Amino acid sequence: MLKSALLRLLALGLVLLLQQPGRTAGQNLRDPRKRAAAALKAANAKGQCCEDVRALKVQVANLSSLLEELTRKQDTVVRQMMELDNQNRVQEARVTEAESKYSEINNRVEIIQLQASQSITQTSSDAIYDCASLYGRSYKISGEYKLPADGYLGTPELEVFCDMESNGGGWTVIQRRKVGLTSFDRDWKQYKKGFGAIRGDFWLGNENIFRLTRQPTVLRIELEDWEGETRYAEYQHFTLSNELNSYKLFISSYSGNAGQDSLRYHNNTNFSTKNKDNDKCVDDCAQLRKGGYWYNCCTDSNLNGVFYRYGEHIRNTDGITWYGWHGPNYSLKRVEMKIRPQNFQP
Repeated sequence: MLKSALLRLLALGLVLLLQQPGRTAGQNLRDPRKRAAAALKAANAKGQCCEDVRALKVQVANLSSLLEELTRKQDTVVRQMMELDNQNRVQEARVTEAESKYSEINNRVEIIQLQASQSITQTSSDAIYDCASLYGRSYKISGEYKLPADGYLGTPELEVFCDMESNGGGWTVIQRRKVGLTSFDRDWKQYKKGFGAIRGDFWLGNENIFRLTRQPTVLRIELEDWEGETRYAEYQHFTLSNELNSYKLFISSYSGNAGQDSLRYHNNTNFSTKNKDNDKCVDDCAQLRKGGYWYNCCTDSNLNGVFYRYGEHIRNTDGITWYGWHGPNYSLKRVEMKIRPQNFQP
């Protein structure tokens, strides 16, 4: 009996012991103060989170404002750099223009000095006869000069372009092709007198060339194609006959890098124009080639032909040609013919 009572008492104690924590937990949940404390703690945690978000938003706004300010400053710096660059280009253009004007004024001063010096009676040894004569008097700037009339030599006043730099200088330019705006399909009278712009495309005139070659003369021909390559042909002997002999051409002693001598075929031939056919052919070469030249029957070169841009003129053979370099169907971009005395010393 006692054992049985003890067992019941022990079981009751265990039941009471197991029920005590559950009651305490329930009491805790039902306690208003603890619920308020838990709610306050949760509210504080939420408030702290919102403060952090607001702080981040403020930082982002500040960074955005700073970035916009930096962008504006960068744009300002770029504009200032562009303005400085434009000002620099303007200054360079002004300097170039000033240098050009200075060169032109200096050239005019030299010409005035030259003309003044010609007022004194001269002999053939000190006469200004050509660009080589100018070079011998220390006129070393390439450009346009006016050779004064000289009663001793019987030469009229003549505007010429002097090349004082190429291959030693002293060259009197008698022909130039580089612009293409001047037609060389001219008559006999025009080729005799000369035509064109002395700084552009021109022919100095057969009568003037005849007078300039009464002394032993060197001829230099400079060629340029549309790819920018250059060649030259030089003849140690060059002269023209007078008009009664149709300005017949005489050349010899070829040298240079322009390929096969393409002027030799024209040696010992008369000058022809569209209204005066002096060639050695049944055809009228001046009419066919559209220029004045020393045509044979008809050409190995045609330096006074039609100016065709960009070289090729396959359908015609009347371009500015030099067969020894580019053949009959390529019109050259630039040509200059220039002369100086054989005894010239740079």
